Amino acid sequence: MKTLFVSYRVTDLDRSLAFYTALGYGELGRVEVGDGARFVILKFPDEPSASLELVHRPGDGPVAVGNGFDHLAIQVDALDATLERLTAAGLDPGPVQHPSGPRGPKTSWLADPDGYRVELVEWPSGHSDGMTAADFA
Repeated sequence: MKTLFVSYRVTDLDRSLAFYTALGYGELGRVEVGDGARFVILKFPDEPSASLELVHRPGDGPVAVGNGFDHLAIQVDALDATLERLTAAGLDPGPVQHPSGPRGPKTSWLADPDGYRVELVEWPSGHSDGMTAADFA
């Protein structure tokens, strides 16, 4: 088994698409399901397949994120350059943090239009892509 993608319900599809495309996602496809409901499937350019689905169901009203969801983590190659690009695109990323100390990953946080939290992560030099059991040894 493997995870296919994460799916978020969004209040304003155009606003959410603008946010996630500014992050670097590209649109893979759309599905119209009636009553104005639409799904948009996204992926990063270097990903082989979908990684995020935005679900817009206008009849369900605004999204209330609540306290059950924590965040989406996105790996970036160069956090400082990514933050500059996102700021230029009108997004508001937070300051660079070093949650595991100066030799660990660098992170920054921001929120999408519905309040979903996004963590941007730059691994230290020499770290493999993604998080593995080796990170907890």
